[in-house]
Amino acid sequence: MKYTINTFLKCVLGMLLFLGSKTVQAASQSGSDDLNKEASYNLIKRVLPAYADHFVVEYAAKENDKDVFELESKGDKIILRGNNGISVASALNYWLKNLAHCDISWNGTNLAIPSPFPTVPQKVHKVTPHEYRYYFNVCTFTYTATWWDWDRWQWEIDFMAMNGVNMPLSFTGQEALWDRVYRSMGFGDKDMDAFFTGPAYFMWFWAGNIDGLNGPLPQSWMKSHEELEKKILARERELGMKPILAAFSGHVPPTFKEKFPNAKVDKVSWEGRFADAYVLDPNDPLFQEIGDRYMKEQDKAFGNTDHLYGADTFNEMFLPHEDSAYVRNIGTAVYKAMAKVDPKATWILQGWTFWDKRDFWKPERVKNYLNDVPDDKLIILDLFADQQPIWTKTDAFYGKKWIWCMLHNFGGKNVMFGNMDYIAKEPAEMVHDNNRGKLSGIGLTPEGIEQNPVMYSLMLHHAWNDQPVNVPQWLNNYAYSRYGKKDVHTEKAWQILHKTVYSQEGSYESIISGRPTFNKSTDWASTEIDYNPAKLINAWNELITPAATLKNNDCYQYDLVSIGRQVMANYATVLQQQFAADFKRHDKAAFKKHTAAFMQLIDDMDALMATRKDFLLGKWLNDAKAWGTTPQEKKLYEMNARDLITLWGGKDAVLHDYGTKQWAGLFKGFYKKRWEFFINDANSSLNTGKKFNQHAFNTKVKAWEWQWVNSNEEYADKPQGDPVALSIAMHKKYAALIAKQYKNNPKLISQK
Repeated sequence: MKYTINTFLKCVLGMLLFLGSKTVQAASQSGSDDLNKEASYNLIKRVLPAYADHFVVEYAAKENDKDVFELESKGDKIILRGNNGISVASALNYWLKNLAHCDISWNGTNLAIPSPFPTVPQKVHKVTPHEYRYYFNVCTFTYTATWWDWDRWQWEIDFMAMNGVNMPLSFTGQEALWDRVYRSMGFGDKDMDAFFTGPAYFMWFWAGNIDGLNGPLPQSWMKSHEELEKKILARERELGMKPILAAFSGHVPPTFKEKFPNAKVDKVSWEGRFADAYVLDPNDPLFQEIGDRYMKEQDKAFGNTDHLYGADTFNEMFLPHEDSAYVRNIGTAVYKAMAKVDPKATWILQGWTFWDKRDFWKPERVKNYLNDVPDDKLIILDLFADQQPIWTKTDAFYGKKWIWCMLHNFGGKNVMFGNMDYIAKEPAEMVHDNNRGKLSGIGLTPEGIEQNPVMYSLMLHHAWNDQPVNVPQWLNNYAYSRYGKKDVHTEKAWQILHKTVYSQEGSYESIISGRPTFNKSTDWASTEIDYNPAKLINAWNELITPAATLKNNDCYQYDLVSIGRQVMANYATVLQQQFAADFKRHDKAAFKKHTAAFMQLIDDMDALMATRKDFLLGKWLNDAKAWGTTPQEKKLYEMNARDLITLWGGKDAVLHDYGTKQWAGLFKGFYKKRWEFFINDANSSLNTGKKFNQHAFNTKVKAWEWQWVNSNEEYADKPQGDPVALSIAMHKKYAALIAKQYKNNPKLISQK
């Protein structure tokens, strides 16, 4: 009997162990379904086609419901493990940066894999501290990505995956859906032409700021970009990302009342900058009907498998009604318009408006606006947390999930700037802050990208780490990866950059790109900088020293051109203030000398930037024209592209020079021409003794600017010249000269 019982118990135990192993196996298999190995292998082939067979992809389970990656060597293979494609890609990127000493960025890529092929000395295991790693600002789709084709999007998605991004904003292609929705409600060509903006202005169309600017939007654009979005979403999803789609925020066509005379529609104004736009009252039954129609149309076109939707109300605008009931109703209506079709919908809300109109959006009003949205169905992006956090003023957004974001860039400007020390510590410290509430991740929300790659590399370091960064040490490793070699001079250069251009956040420009004036700064072009510009010359001196050994490195070429360009851009203000003083004291000889030097500086900067693909106006314009299917469409897209980076709107737009770029072609073809007009008028004033009339000059130059926006002269879209050789020539010409100017005239050092 004893034997029988023991046998029975053994059988039962064996059965339990068997069932348990089956359960674990089933759970493991279920989890492994999140990893699309084919998609991961394809990414590796795109990034490292010559070395793809060195890598093996394996599954690793999440830990505490957080993404995981592992990296180790087995025999002659590198094992990349992760719970999804993002984790596997992040493991690959870790190997590239830390073992192969390579770097992939918007501005320069070093993929010179060393020999022997780098192995992993000991297993690497990383768990992200963040549920979400968000990417993109709605503005990024305009200031940078307007003209991207599939090849460019494909590169960006790989970049996102390798840097741990799992929640990208994905707003491309929605115009075709809105077109179908409103046409199904009886609107025609005329209505839609008055509604849709041109492609360069979609952000402000999506947010309800403007209607019709630089349109009408061709049907060919709508069709091509609906198809492009399908490719984007398929790639993002196969890698394990959860893209954010659009939803209805109340913005309706300007002819809405003509079709629905009984509808409750309010006018809204974007600070008086453009004609009024129109928003539907949240209690009007049509609000939910339009939201319902759009969500169904979107589900049909793009699917709703991720349940994340972005909608922003009253961007940089005051509400048409300020009573508490209206404030609450608009938030409730936006959410309900998503949730009716997709009950699992989560609203992703940019918190920018809470800062921009902070005198209106007091904490209690923010709370009221958010109150009726379920806590688990809203995620707030603290969009400007790197400089002006809102979470500290709103009790961490009153129980809702939120994401700490680095905005950094306005208008897509590409000057060198950023606050490394703050970005090195704050995202990590937030993870452990006792007052963080439901902090659920970090995000990158720049208005424009393809600039200052070091700042974004530093921020993305936090995707897989929860401890502050030692910046000097991190920068030495960064320089090693950028250039593939350890070098004392490149390390010194980056330490100087850390303490100059990357010591403080701030938005400043060169006076070259501002509308000409004798003042030190002008509209949207503040030249007051936060560091001693004389010290930046030392970074140029150090970086140029190893030119002979690093001259063929793509990252080195970009960095060298960028630093030289920044030193020269700072010096432009010095020359401008010198000839302003010359003019004031009527010194014609000095005025002629300093204005000639200023104009030559513009030419030299243009020539230096022309050596790199990163700084070419012609590429921006030709990428725009490439989307046109007719001569008329090409002209429309080129006009959009020209307008956004110069006047922004029409001839009298108050945002002129807001989206400025330091680009070859733009310097000689636009900025230099304006300064020629200005200097000629100033010379005339000196010769005749008549007072210089700034207002008359502005009126005249506005007409020319508008003519340029509507012109179609060609600009080079391919680099011209040797970036290192020309950098050496510019350094020889300017470095000592500028240093001497600063030393002999300390008052010329312009700092905030």
